[in-house]
Amino acid sequence: MIEKNLLPFISNEDLYEQVKRVLSVAEAATSEAEEKLHKNVIDPFSALFDASYQGVSFEQWLKQEQSRQIQKTFQNAIGTFHQSILGAMPGWKDLKTGSIVDIVNSERKIIAEIKNKYNTTKGNHKSAIYTNLHKLINKEYSGCTAYYVEIIPKGGKMYDKSFTPSDNNLHSQKRADSHIRIIDGRSFYALASGYPDAIEQLYTALPQVIQDILQKPDSSLLKKEELAELFSKAYSR
Repeated sequence: MIEKNLLPFISNEDLYEQVKRVLSVAEAATSEAEEKLHKNVIDPFSALFDASYQGVSFEQWLKQEQSRQIQKTFQNAIGTFHQSILGAMPGWKDLKTGSIVDIVNSERKIIAEIKNKYNTTKGNHKSAIYTNLHKLINKEYSGCTAYYVEIIPKGGKMYDKSFTPSDNNLHSQKRADSHIRIIDGRSFYALASGYPDAIEQLYTALPQVIQDILQKPDSSLLKKEELAELFSKAYSR
């Protein structure tokens, strides 16, 4: 690990620790997927149609199926990664898995629920999250502003607005409250760190950190241009 901090809003120690956790999850998920693939009954009809449509061999199809299973676990790990990174920033605290809310900044009176992607949580669950946040800012976190954070936003847009999910029981939307908000990942990283391009700085630093940990010069086959394109599509503003 290099001595100088790669990022101005988090220590190398915290950054490397969280990246190691994600890579450990990936390793465990890969091993588990291999075991499950041979233990579970494969749907032969699904395999036949999918492999035929894609024009791939059965062996290639199996690798894709394994990768799909790993990806599910990966998505959860990435969500936890962002929660941990944000919670390690100065003034912030990660309340860990199992808490009603994910991170808190007592001095700035902010609490936040972190989700990796805009479609991570279904509509009914968003309504329940709103209810929990409403209770929190009116009880133990009185006076706080609560944020529902979508790290990867819908349509790559930036937003910071009242969180008003649909309430299926009432067949209406939740009441708008300026202290209960929904925000995209780029905007929240900026708010949490004080650096407008914080999430981009993090993304740019990750290839080096991953390479350092894996100790493989070609740990990613993606080129810098391709990485930049992926980021710009996710945060097109």
